[in-house]
Amino acid sequence: MILSPDLPFIVFAIIAGVQIFYYSRYFSLMSFYKKNPSGFHQESPVSVIICARDEADHIEQNLPGVLVQKYKSTHQVVVVNDNSIDDTKYFLEALYRDFKQLHIVELKQEAMHIPGKKFPLSMGIKSAKYEIILLTDADCIPSSEHWIQLMQDAFTPGIEIVLGYGAFKKRNGFLNRLVRFDAFHSAIQYFSYALAGQPYMGVGRNLAYKKELFYKQKGFASHHHLAGGDDDLFINASTTSTNTAVVLDKEAFTLSTPPDNWREWIRQKRRHNSTGRYYKFKDRVKLGIYMLSHFLFYPLLITSFFTFNWQFVIIVFSLRLIIQGIVFFKCMKKLDESDLFPYYLLWDIWMFFYYLIFISSLWKKPMKNWS
Repeated sequence: MILSPDLPFIVFAIIAGVQIFYYSRYFSLMSFYKKNPSGFHQESPVSVIICARDEADHIEQNLPGVLVQKYKSTHQVVVVNDNSIDDTKYFLEALYRDFKQLHIVELKQEAMHIPGKKFPLSMGIKSAKYEIILLTDADCIPSSEHWIQLMQDAFTPGIEIVLGYGAFKKRNGFLNRLVRFDAFHSAIQYFSYALAGQPYMGVGRNLAYKKELFYKQKGFASHHHLAGGDDDLFINASTTSTNTAVVLDKEAFTLSTPPDNWREWIRQKRRHNSTGRYYKFKDRVKLGIYMLSHFLFYPLLITSFFTFNWQFVIIVFSLRLIIQGIVFFKCMKKLDESDLFPYYLLWDIWMFFYYLIFISSLWKKPMKNWS
């Protein structure tokens, strides 16, 4: 059977249409999002939870930024020292002398058959005094002194989960921009789907939920055998169409230390991506269609140039590029990543190679460590 030379262009147009649908139906919700001035305000007690293993340098650099938060209501900072063999313990004890809201949980034994940080995180949550649990990592620092205030303020009636943005610190170099674009690209998806009433994940660098929800879900019992998933898999199992809120205020971001080299970043990404296979079926389908359309877009674009009228190809390509550019520009501005925008076409082309590099994460055995 001889295939029509028009077929690549037809498929290309369909794929472009799928991409345009995602940008206009979902991602535009974040790009045009404005916080609803409901007038609702609260100051509920909050427990901040941080897990640390051999994080002495990060504790010294970042934990003071959590401890000096301007928050009038009662709050505590729980740091779980998970079998550290460096000076983490001594830095924590020194900080406790000045900050009595610091609560230190010392773990001196490994949990059998529970890889990753789910056991230390569970111990931290069980030790927490208050209902609102606010999570971040030892290598993260809040972007302002109002982080706790802004994140907890999103717990309006009926809200059990609040998603924040975990950004990476800006550094010189191509790798830093690539890492930050990857975090941005993930964020526009989980924020936009949450705004559409279809939340599916959050990131542990900046995430809050009710302690009651943790117990209702029996903690991490459904995936305790996996090293990852303490953030995205837990949220995937816990969300409903109405119980999740987002916080896009720049003063509510956290800033994380970016990977120093390609090997470290690829290792982190493979570990994070390996949990996607355990998402709810509807979420896997939704994300899979977007990923497949993104992956096929440029190969079909090139093929269509050689098999069809190039003017029509340019029209379809330009339409999708313009819509994508508007959405990216507004979303990057909201997430304080505007310096990435001049390269957005480069990042878009890069995604084809990104999927090639990390597609194996979907079926490879998950890693056992969490660092």
